[in-house]
Amino acid sequence: MKFLVFVAFLSTSLISTRLSAQSNKADTEGSTGASASNNLYMDVHHFGPGKVNYKAVSEAHARDLATEKKYGVHFINFWLDDANGTVYCLSSSPDTLSIHKTHAEAHGLLPDEIYQVSSGSEGSLINQKNFFLDVHEFGPGKVSAKDVAGAHQKDLATQQKHGVNIINYWLDEKDGRVVCLSQAPDSNAIIQNHKEAHGLIPAYVVQVKPGN
Repeated sequence: MKFLVFVAFLSTSLISTRLSAQSNKADTEGSTGASASNNLYMDVHHFGPGKVNYKAVSEAHARDLATEKKYGVHFINFWLDDANGTVYCLSSSPDTLSIHKTHAEAHGLLPDEIYQVSSGSEGSLINQKNFFLDVHEFGPGKVSAKDVAGAHQKDLATQQKHGVNIINYWLDEKDGRVVCLSQAPDSNAIIQNHKEAHGLIPAYVVQVKPGN
């Protein structure tokens, strides 16, 4: 059913005026935290391999941006895992319902998961085109903000050796999940950096195309 809705959305998009393509860079302005009245959230859409592309996600994101003010939401970034057909969205919002309402009105594509997160400190981009999200799943109650901040500092101390540039991380403390954004030659470089820095290997690493 979700796929049929998505096909309908693509057809509508072809009829409408084409939105200018977004550049393939991680512009993470404002992503270090939520506003005073909002929380920070990561919502995830699982479409499946071959069922979504960057142009379609960019257009859906543009519709979100046109609708977000109505519900007090601010969409900050998205990342597309092309191989698995998964979209990760970062936003500031009063609650999860406001995110659902924005997506529902904008294009009808509702997320499969939404989790509240806290953010690390933003790092700078380098001249490296490959972006990755690596995800650590520790479990509820098994990781704290202090733990993640300490591990992150260890990563920063070893990243140059492995050709990695860690941009930021987001912690879902309730479920014990950490999502890290970085630039690297390949996924193995990220794994080796984590292994040397603190030994905490991610559950999975995916290459992504960033948007904003």
